[in-house]
Amino acid sequence: MLIGYGRVSMPDQNLDLQCDALKAAGCERIFTDQMSGARGDRAGLARALSHAREGDTLVVWRLCRLGRSARDLVNTIADLERKRSAGTL
Repeated sequence: MLIGYGRVSMPDQNLDLQCDALKAAGCERIFTDQMSGARGDRAGLARALSHAREGDTLVVWRLCRLGRSARDLVNTIADLERKRSAGTL
């Protein structure tokens, strides 16, 4: 399954462009957040990752929507790898 994740940094920004692109890419489920990527408690991302199962693909419009820094991206990937190794993904 393709799982989409979109995020905007400010409440007055719009997610439509990202959601439209994720739908066009074939995402069956789309999770979103409307907060800064610097915050670690992104509920939409947490729901997307908990929804994911082995063989699923997480799709983002741009990598900067998934993590604000290379470290964030590496940590997210490491978390996914740990879950896969533990059989909880």
